[in-house]
This record gives sequence, C-alpha cells and structure tokens, in this order.
Amino acid sequence: MNSRPEWSIENGVLVPCDYIASPNFNQRPNNEVSLLVIHNISLPPGQFGTGCITDFFCNQLDTKIHPFFSEIEGVRVSSHLVIERTGRVIQFVPFDKRAWHAGESSFDGRNNCNDFSIGIELEGTDETPFTDQQYRALIDITYRLMLAYPLITPNRITGHQHIAPERKTDPGPLFDWQLFLSSIAKSSN
Repeated sequence: MNSRPEWSIENGVLVPCDYIASPNFNQRPNNEVSLLVIHNISLPPGQFGTGCITDFFCNQLDTKIHPFFSEIEGVRVSSHLVIERTGRVIQFVPFDKRAWHAGESSFDGRNNCNDFSIGIELEGTDETPFTDQQYRALIDITYRLMLAYPLITPNRITGHQHIAPERKTDPGPLFDWQLFLSSIAKSSN
C-alpha cells in the first residue's frame, strides 16, 4: 500500500482526479484547514456504483427511482472527495472551500467542523469492509493533504462518528483505523 500516484494539489484541487463541481459549498470563515473527516456513503443504501452519490451532491438526484430517496429529497450536502469502491476519486468541492459534509459537529471543543475540515467519503456502509483500492487512495491522498495543509496531523484525522456521535456512525466499525493511521505514519517518514 505504499505506492503513491503522482497526485498533487493545485488551487485546492487534487490533480489528477475527476472533478464534478457541486453547488453545495461556501466560503470558509477563515482559511484554516486543520481537520480531516472520514465518512461513508452509498446510494441507495448498500448499493455501489450507481452514480447516485454524484447526483445527490450535485442536487440532481431523481427521488422517484428509489423509495429511500424521498427521505433525502431537498437535502443539500457535499464532500470534498468521494473514493469509490474501485479507488476512483471524484472531487466535488475545492479544499479551500467549505463543503457541507459534517453537519452539527464538534472536534476538540470547537463546533461547526465544516468551517475547518476536509471531508472524504468512502463509498460503503458501516457493515461492508472497504476495499484495498479505497485504502490505497485514502492513504495517498491523506499524505498529500498533510503536506499541503500541515495543521492536519494524525491526531486531527477523525471519523464522522467521532465529531457527531449522537447522529452519525460512519465510517463505521469495519473501517481499519490501525491500518490507515499506521500507513500514514509510514508515508510521512
């Protein structure tokens, strides 16, 4: 898991990756980026590779194609990146902008984590192991983010479940924090 694609961060965008602009973002209250939040998402729940995540983040989800979608109709959310099961990376919001991924949240005594965090969604569920391709991409991207945003340190990488414990459970019990964090430590050396 140590091979690194030739990724870079240019003007807040991961290069190369697929970039699909979401309208669901705004300016950060300051330029500080000091937290990385890991999530999981699948749409419809438990289904992968449907393209519905992109539609959801771009406010183009056809709510008639699945009964669950009526529950999220009108919801406006985004993340900076989604890492699909294959390892494909899609960016929706530049890193220097505020994506709407964390909602009501708190980290280290500070509320509104969207203000100072980058959100990465892994295509998956709490009950499904993530793929090797997803871990490789996440590790490589995290390494690049830590170089570009030095306030993001290993102790400032967290899960959605940790910043919104009353509301969220992702990335869930099957996310391998030990593998991820030990790989980050190796990458940094």
